[in-house]
Amino acid sequence: MGEEQTVQEESNMASVSEECQVSCWGCGLRLILSTYSPSFKCGWCGAITQTDLAPRKADSRCFSHWRRVRDRFFVSILMFFILFIISAGVWAVYPIVFSISTFCGIFHITLTTILSITTISTFCMVAFRSPGAPPTIVWGSYPIVDKNDLNDYTLCVYCSKPKPPRAHHCRSCKMCVMDMDHHCPFIGNCVGAANHHAFILFLISVVISCMYVTIMAIYSGYRVWPPLDLSDLTTSVSLHSVNVTSLLGGIFAALARSALLLSARGLILVYLAFASFAVEIGIGVLLWQQLSYIYDGVTYVNSISSMNAGYTERGWNNVVRFFGCPYSISRLFRFCGYGNGVKLQDGDSSSKTA
Repeated sequence: MGEEQTVQEESNMASVSEECQVSCWGCGLRLILSTYSPSFKCGWCGAITQTDLAPRKADSRCFSHWRRVRDRFFVSILMFFILFIISAGVWAVYPIVFSISTFCGIFHITLTTILSITTISTFCMVAFRSPGAPPTIVWGSYPIVDKNDLNDYTLCVYCSKPKPPRAHHCRSCKMCVMDMDHHCPFIGNCVGAANHHAFILFLISVVISCMYVTIMAIYSGYRVWPPLDLSDLTTSVSLHSVNVTSLLGGIFAALARSALLLSARGLILVYLAFASFAVEIGIGVLLWQQLSYIYDGVTYVNSISSMNAGYTERGWNNVVRFFGCPYSISRLFRFCGYGNGVKLQDGDSSSKTA
């Protein structure tokens, strides 16, 4: 009876040891955990192993083809819109500006050229530059992996490669991206560490350009708009009783009648005014969101995910560092009381180090 109990205890110990013996994907060492955990950090290389995450299958060819077609479609729409705004502005606005004075015409040409070149060049930098691939690092074998070489790295379940902290895998680009913010179909590329600056400059250039187009389209449309026929309005409204509703209705009716007499140039100017104003509002909101994330020291993907959370500074110093401003400007923000605050860590790691 005693021998059977001893054998049973030994088998139980063996089963517990086998359950708590795990292998680190980073250095290949076998680790023995005191308690089972679906996620643990290696005490040698620092890699984080997540045993509950199985490798994902690659996307089907049909799904990948649809993503490529979608990106190319949106990129084509954006490029067509940019070229149309530039071409329509040249055709509709230039004659009116030059009719004012030669100086105004030359100033308008110079400013339009600068804004056009800036917008197109920053778009090309964002769309055709790599968003930031993780550095190539040796992994998988203990003798060639030094201590803390893979600190806080995880194994990507899509490409089965080491993924640094704050990196995320993009299924459209089929790669891990450093400091990935989001995948933008209008540029057909991810926004990451390598092209985030260019993306912000592109948004700023679009907002300024659309603001200028709106102002010039409204001014040029005012100069070419047919005169309003307010004869019916003046006869229907008496001096003693003024009906606001009928007054506004008469004005809108006069505008509608004059709009029917607009030339092709006038119709283009009306479209430019409305389209550029709508784009300016939408891109302005996106720019404000991006700047707020930069201020908080996070990206869009990190803001909606609890992964890779840690001590993150927030404040104007993040904006200064992002744009590469001189250190004197950073000291000026700190002197004015806009120093960084420190967020508390979201939670301690539940895994144990072997």
